[in-house]
Amino acid sequence: MSYIDLKYKPDKNDLICLFRVEPSKGISLKQAVEDVAAESSVGTWVDVSTMTPRIRELGAKVFEIKGNFVKIAYPLELFEQGNMSQILSSIAGNIFGMKAVKNLRLEDVDWPENIVKSFKGPLYGIDGIRKLLKVQKRPLCGTIVKPKLGLNEEEHAKVAYDAWVGGMDIVKDDENLSSLSFNRFEKRIIETLKMRDEAEKETGEKKIYMPNVTAEIDIMLERANFVKEVGGEYVMVDIITTGWSALQNLRNANDDLRLVLHAHRAGHAAITKNPKHGISMKVIALVTRLIGLDQLHIGTAIGKMFETKKEVLENCNALTKEMHNLNKVMPVASGGLHAGMIPKLIDILGNDFIAQFGGGCHWNPKGTRCGAMGIRQAIDASTQGIPLEKYAKTHKELADSIKKFGIIK
Repeated sequence: MSYIDLKYKPDKNDLICLFRVEPSKGISLKQAVEDVAAESSVGTWVDVSTMTPRIRELGAKVFEIKGNFVKIAYPLELFEQGNMSQILSSIAGNIFGMKAVKNLRLEDVDWPENIVKSFKGPLYGIDGIRKLLKVQKRPLCGTIVKPKLGLNEEEHAKVAYDAWVGGMDIVKDDENLSSLSFNRFEKRIIETLKMRDEAEKETGEKKIYMPNVTAEIDIMLERANFVKEVGGEYVMVDIITTGWSALQNLRNANDDLRLVLHAHRAGHAAITKNPKHGISMKVIALVTRLIGLDQLHIGTAIGKMFETKKEVLENCNALTKEMHNLNKVMPVASGGLHAGMIPKLIDILGNDFIAQFGGGCHWNPKGTRCGAMGIRQAIDASTQGIPLEKYAKTHKELADSIKKFGIIK
């Protein structure tokens, strides 16, 4: 049975995958592609007596081969709608471990409408987030509390307060801060939300705290419920280490909780960084959007993360392109950012993103508030079309940041 049919025209209900296939030594590209299509659909390593004509029709169809790039169409019947774990077990499962392929990378997925509509998608997305924060035009700005670990609950809350009054819209936990002996989850949330309320009174602006609820699923849901009960409006979760089915549980619970869900991608590069093998971040972004988180880290192109500008824009497009009326996910640029990067980030990403700073907010010897002020001044200048060098002449905190880090052109 051959799975290659270059005359096949995909049906509108087909799920279509773009793979980069590199055969192992001694294996032809054709054989490697046959093996990928078989293993990801109805086949196995040898002809079996239980194969019937009806089942053969369910087999994947390789309909395009261009160099090492191969497109494979999968009939809708192969997938349990609304079950992301099952879908990925097919198109991104055993195939990566076959001897026939030296390297294999899932580059993109074109999701048919029936599958898209079997998932909830984001509850808020870009429009809902802007409405909640009452900021319609400029990029949003946020910080991650630093150090990553070590602060107690009151110290954490004080750092958050300083960031908010300095101009940050958002403060979030880092990806590895959960409930630790020196910083317990429930107390941290209560103390930090108290400081959020104080910052809102002082600034007259809406302020957001994103606590990390990542944990075993029952505990994660308990933590999300606790955040809601004490007046929180956001939670964050580490999507890769938590797992797709757990994320679907959280999204299902969110029909009642009505929280904004922030997706941190910690661990993604183990899957996405190798350009020849694994799964692209673009596919991770599409999966995250289908499941229904509201915002996601997409790289920066100019910070400390590895993605190129092209890759970052592809990730961003996956979150914002038309997709059978799913809400658009808010892109988050984070990783090695400072105030002098703001004009370049806006040039790359436009205004619909969150610029998120860690050390770039907390570096200032005078404290987090001054670091945050420099960032907000850079955003204000950039959205008014004023060069940072000029704005810095009358804004000391921005001038201090430029002196420390420079400006990225």
